[in-house]
Amino acid sequence: MFQRTIKKNIEFKGIGLHTGCNSTVNLIPAPPDTGIIFRRTDLNGFCIEASWENVEKVFYATSLMKKGVYISTVEHLLSALYALKIDNLYIDIDEMEVPILDGSSLPFVEKIMEVGILRQKKKAEYFCVNSEIEVKEDDKWVKAIPFEGFKISYEIDFPHPAIGNQFFSSEIDEKTYREEISWSKTFGFLKDIEFLKKNGLIRGGNMENAIVLSENSIINREKLRDSSNFVKHKVLDFIGDLSLLGKRVKGHFIAYKSGHKMHTLLVKEIIKKVGEKIVG
Repeated sequence: MFQRTIKKNIEFKGIGLHTGCNSTVNLIPAPPDTGIIFRRTDLNGFCIEASWENVEKVFYATSLMKKGVYISTVEHLLSALYALKIDNLYIDIDEMEVPILDGSSLPFVEKIMEVGILRQKKKAEYFCVNSEIEVKEDDKWVKAIPFEGFKISYEIDFPHPAIGNQFFSSEIDEKTYREEISWSKTFGFLKDIEFLKKNGLIRGGNMENAIVLSENSIINREKLRDSSNFVKHKVLDFIGDLSLLGKRVKGHFIAYKSGHKMHTLLVKEIIKKVGEKIVG
């Protein structure tokens, strides 16, 4: 397998879910071995690599920081890039948060597929999981086991009648991601809104970019494409967090009631315990 980038520039504009600030994002092709690099155009192009080393905060979103410069809510964009095997890209952004768009990664996927993907003249590198690696916290856990491919099995269990226990398991390729995962929207609970706003979050959230649940129902049910949205959005987020490995990965990833914090802890464990990369 060869490294890949996009064929030409793509622009996105929108509001940040948590900051409520409008931002413009430009995806720009990058040469082999560049990786994924955010550049804050409002701060003289300051670079922040999309790497586990730069993970700053995982409270209701995944955020990166380098030398005090911040990029928030990166997981949906990174999820689309990782699933589509985009290895090298500059991401120019003029604010501190990636726009939420419709709450899924589908707008990113559609634009990338529209402009096309460019195969580059350099082999891709992989982390290959060769033994079980697990992270636990109370009754929540996530682990990686050896597998010759890329597979995710994810289970959630919410005490809400519209969600309950949901399970999704599949090998992940570009087609599966586009058709089964990319459209799933971020979701939240009405009871948490006051707390989140007091903590400076969801200032840009609305009924168009999130599925909102009351105590017993879904308030904007018309925005829900399928009842499996909830577990599939967790998978979407997990793929975005897994991309912080900085390389493609071979393994079967199994999660139960997990989230951003545990996803990124698993990434760090993989870095420590796998170490060696394979080419091809």
